Amino acid sequence: MEAYRLVKSRKGTGGIDEQTIEEFESKLKDNLYKLWNRMSSGSYMPAAVRGVEIPKANGGTRRLGIPTVTDRIAQTVVKLYLEPNIEPLFHPDSYGYRMGKSAQQAIGRARQRCWKHDWVIDLDIKGFFDTIDHNLMMSLVRKHTEEKWVHLYVSRWLQAPMQIAGQGMEERRAGTPQGGVISPLLANLYLHYAFDQWMAGEFPTVAFERYADDIVIHCRTEKQARYVLGRVKERIAMWKLIAHPEKTRIVYCKDGQRTEEYPEKRFDFLGYEFRGRSCKSRSKGQLFFGFTPAISPKSLQAIGKTIRSWELSKQSPLDIKAIAEWMNPIVRGWYQYYGAYGKSALGCIRRQIDHLIARWAMRKYAHLHRKFMVTLCWLKGLRHRKPELFAHWA
Repeated sequence: MEAYRLVKSRKGTGGIDEQTIEEFESKLKDNLYKLWNRMSSGSYMPAAVRGVEIPKANGGTRRLGIPTVTDRIAQTVVKLYLEPNIEPLFHPDSYGYRMGKSAQQAIGRARQRCWKHDWVIDLDIKGFFDTIDHNLMMSLVRKHTEEKWVHLYVSRWLQAPMQIAGQGMEERRAGTPQGGVISPLLANLYLHYAFDQWMAGEFPTVAFERYADDIVIHCRTEKQARYVLGRVKERIAMWKLIAHPEKTRIVYCKDGQRTEEYPEKRFDFLGYEFRGRSCKSRSKGQLFFGFTPAISPKSLQAIGKTIRSWELSKQSPLDIKAIAEWMNPIVRGWYQYYGAYGKSALGCIRRQIDHLIARWAMRKYAHLHRKFMVTLCWLKGLRHRKPELFAHWA
């Protein structure tokens, strides 16, 4: 029942059976009893996961595997059992999918360390979720629990086939599907042994931040960075993982005090771009050139694409209050995440949204028709009168 409530709170779409949470809830007692009975007897067999291609900012796609509602509940049961035993073992600089940890914490920590260390290894593991070795994964699960039913069901989830629209059923011999409830915990467990614990023992003075498979490693010199990267590649290869040959790079954190020249002077981490940029000191208000994060061009491009997809100018039947109520939760989420560091870089989002609202107003109100500059002045006056109306104004 606890697992069901957690799955319901996270909402989500249906799996290959297309059953929604509401449909599962219509016969809640019977459905939960059937699942409990099958898991207790060992006869529970998960359905295939539904494969969905999600476009990435770089033009590629990421494949998500969406389990059925029943399977999400079953996976949550195992997660609730395993997590209290495993979570305390994880490294303090592992930030992904953990209680009390967040992406913003990882970004803030990377920001501080980039001030202290001149060099960064931007490590990208190629197709991490799709290449986790099942045998190695199961050996780690057995290491942390003797419960046979946990072994049985984790093994079945790892091997469950994926059904992709128009492509039929695909067998899986490696990986754990992104989108599964249990996958983030298994991924963290895998990289804890493949990377975190090894780094802490092999290079105790080398700091890093890891959010799932996004990893940043801080080094004092270029020579140290090259040595550490070579050793890391050897280490993860032992765990059947590969550093992406094009995306894994050594970066020089060039700022006003660092004068060396190096071709790579910026890197992306969790939607932020770290690079040299003009900053203002809080204490004295003086400008300086610092190596700091702000929203990345890829993230700005993705947000711009989302804004254009709204086609707000076609929503003329709505009034401006309804437009704000519909838009604000999305925009507020962008500002809360990307406004934590380098907030001034969000100005282009504000301008793009204002221009979108202006085009809507020109179609909505006859006296503003085809008067773009007049409409922008009208919008500016509205912003002064009601600054709380739109999230990006507040």
